[in-house]
Amino acid sequence: MSGTGPGSPRRRRISRSGDFKRAYRNGSSKATRFLVLYRFDRKPDDDSDIRLGVSVSKKLGDAVTRNRVKRVLKEAFWSKVDPESLDQDFVLVARTGIGEVIEKEGLAGAEVCVEEVLALGGDGTKRST
Repeated sequence: MSGTGPGSPRRRRISRSGDFKRAYRNGSSKATRFLVLYRFDRKPDDDSDIRLGVSVSKKLGDAVTRNRVKRVLKEAFWSKVDPESLDQDFVLVARTGIGEVIEKEGLAGAEVCVEEVLALGGDGTKRST
């Protein structure tokens, strides 16, 4: 199963600290008020699906709040990205304030924030007609 929504396989997720460090060290970053997006090239022999990592600081709130922010950001990212058109991995870093946006506007607010940061980075976004 290689779906892009909730319940997607774990292999589409960046979870190892080494991968996060590589993204921060070797990746290119774009930032908006609420999010920082790191893109980094995958290993040349890696033909698996693109992966996403989400980092949320304890400054954003308790564990329940942080997990909700991560869950909503993942859903917003996968709804705005066409995985077939990309060959890089991504890390989204939540900045303070994104929790309030998600609390007030929900998934729609998160999608707007993700769209803004993706627009700075170039291709890969799904076009709505």
